[in-house]
Amino acid sequence: MFERFTRGARATVTGAVTHAERVGADTVTEEHLLLALLDQEGSRASFAAAALGLTDRRASVEAALADARRRGGLTKADTDALAGIGIDVGEIVARVEGAHGEGALAGDRKSRRWWSGHRPFTSGAKGVLENSLRVALGRGDRFIGEEHLLLALTARPGVVADVLAEHGATYATVERALHGAGGEGHAKAG
Repeated sequence: MFERFTRGARATVTGAVTHAERVGADTVTEEHLLLALLDQEGSRASFAAAALGLTDRRASVEAALADARRRGGLTKADTDALAGIGIDVGEIVARVEGAHGEGALAGDRKSRRWWSGHRPFTSGAKGVLENSLRVALGRGDRFIGEEHLLLALTARPGVVADVLAEHGATYATVERALHGAGGEGHAKAG
């Protein structure tokens, strides 16, 4: 599959590994893929991100991702569902952090891979890469570019897709930014 990746898509994947290394994460996640994608310049995906205002609101995107990390990776839908049955996730986070320190629910961010620099991709990140192939094939493209990665990130349910949607980047809006009204006829991957 990686032989189909464009230079920019490969740079996004290696950039995701760099983001994971920078924060000492044991694994490469969808969040790292998104941040690496937002680092890229001069591609169709970076144009779409700029057109949707993601580039200008990167700090807000990063803050929303950090907030989700503090909640132990719960999406807004998860938090709302729990609130519906009387569970206040904010209160739980506050109590856990009060007892165990800030970011306690974010998980162990320290790398235990001292014997190797290899950081595996989470199943979610692998799913994004697989969905990017489906997106490309659905569009009739023979390559996987950054735009396919961006569309795959919006199509895979979870925190990253929620954060993107909160910032106006859904599958439909990204596709319109990439392909205009003519791109709406293609099926959604995921």
